[in-house]
Amino acid sequence: MNLEELKPKTKPKKKKRLARGESGKGGKTAGRGHKGQKSRSGGNIHPLFEGGQIPLYQRLPKRKGFVNIFKKEWQIINLEKLNKFSEGTKITPEVLEKEGLVEKSENLIKILGNGNIDKKIEVIADSFSKSAKEKIEKAGGKAILRERK
Repeated sequence: MNLEELKPKTKPKKKKRLARGESGKGGKTAGRGHKGQKSRSGGNIHPLFEGGQIPLYQRLPKRKGFVNIFKKEWQIINLEKLNKFSEGTKITPEVLEKEGLVEKSENLIKILGNGNIDKKIEVIADSFSKSAKEKIEKAGGKAILRERK
């Protein structure tokens, strides 16, 4: 069997030839009914037309902008707020949550260098500003980046 010997199972459907004298569709209205927009040539209406009623796409409220699903939400803490911890404390995200400085310890936490710190503390966070890291290390502490799973 060769490719040119293959034959379709069904015949291709014949195009409806209007106003050519074929039974039922010949002459006069040719299956379009009487008068009106749909009987005229070029008288198609778009699929969203609702007969003059305000269309659904106009009735719905307009929505502006979009939601970035990749946006990272940072919880920010200034250095001055870390002064309330005693010297030599290891400050973890869980400790910050207990103290009420962050809402959730699972979220990203960034320490900013606003204010001064005079205690030797070890801070674990997701990010540090340059000035915050310098101030913590200048006071004798450590700024450690948290490892994420």
